[in-house]
Amino acid sequence: MTAPTTAKYPLLGHGFFWQDLEVGQRFQTFNRTVTETDLVNFISCTGMLEIIFIDAEGAASAIGGRPVPAALTYSLIEGFILQTMIQGTGMAMLECTQKVLGPVRVNDTIHAVVEVAGVKPTSKGNRAIVDSNIDVFNQRGEAVLRYTARRMLAGRPESH
Repeated sequence: MTAPTTAKYPLLGHGFFWQDLEVGQRFQTFNRTVTETDLVNFISCTGMLEIIFIDAEGAASAIGGRPVPAALTYSLIEGFILQTMIQGTGMAMLECTQKVLGPVRVNDTIHAVVEVAGVKPTSKGNRAIVDSNIDVFNQRGEAVLRYTARRMLAGRPESH
């Protein structure tokens, strides 16, 4: 059997085109446990060597565990969204606002609920501006991060 020269089948893992989204739609990501390795790799590559992230016996013990940067929590959730919702259709992140609601610690398991808050087609180029509200929760159902994202998403290819 030879592989087809052009894509004749739906592409697995392909994200949503803007036409597939409606205001009010909600999606939930998979769960992800944040590990010590995640923390070490993230602070090492970003330079976020804040004492609270590197001293397990000192400042970190005051909040009952090793906290991770909110930027790591956000990045893990964005990874889920990229791999599932906007893979191949996301054109640009245009705006992002975040509010940290509680700590995430090593060994916490996080997931997010993504709600489509707006879909506005642009005047040209078969694309739209899509606004989303993303709520991140830990394994106890506690909200730990809320952010909004404004992205440019591609439209469904036009058939000729």
